[in-house]
Amino acid sequence: MKKSLISVAVLLIWALTVRGLALADDPAPAVTADQAIERLTAGNLRYVEGRSVHPNQSDARREQTAAQGQHPYATILSCSDSRVPLEVLFDQGIGDIFVVRVAGNVCGVDEMGSIEYGVEHVGTPLLVILGHTECGAVTAAVTDAHVHGSIKPLIDRIAPAVARAKAAHPDLHGKELVPSATEANVWNSIEELFAHSEITRHCVESGKLKIVGAIYDVKSGKVRWLGEHPRQSELLKK
Repeated sequence: MKKSLISVAVLLIWALTVRGLALADDPAPAVTADQAIERLTAGNLRYVEGRSVHPNQSDARREQTAAQGQHPYATILSCSDSRVPLEVLFDQGIGDIFVVRVAGNVCGVDEMGSIEYGVEHVGTPLLVILGHTECGAVTAAVTDAHVHGSIKPLIDRIAPAVARAKAAHPDLHGKELVPSATEANVWNSIEELFAHSEITRHCVESGKLKIVGAIYDVKSGKVRWLGEHPRQSELLKK
């Protein structure tokens, strides 16, 4: 009898533990774009302060998303740089963010297609275009570095951002221009989206999507939010 009671107690504890893990890994209710920014900001703060909780990374979460599909709350286009691991720096887990990564966070056809999948098919209310400090692709474009192969057309996509940075800061030269060009490159990617992605424009115009820019500092770990494109209304009309 005593062994039976012990077995029942063990089973009960196991069931409660599994249930607790499942509840902890349940997908969060639908969020607005501003709430999504708040979640990303809070996660980044935890990361910077060394308080990361590594949410939604359990076996239960993996099994849940495999069975029920993905329901991320944000799409993020970022650079492929190995120092910019999005789930780590935003302290997120499986199924939380829909990630598109490419060197220089440029926005070509493949990136646009991936973004459109995230914002329309998956339905994220937020799209973040994330640049970062010390970006090698932006630096190559600024310094007119010798590149070859398929890297050249990729770097060419950053050229408009470099030209804009030079016009805004004629006193800066060489690598001094990289921070300004990095920010301009974020705006340039958003402009490419508005110019060539009807799906993205429609999602923004209908109020289903908010697009913001941001810069990640590889030294401090902090994300600096830039907000919406300063000429968004004008770009949408075009």
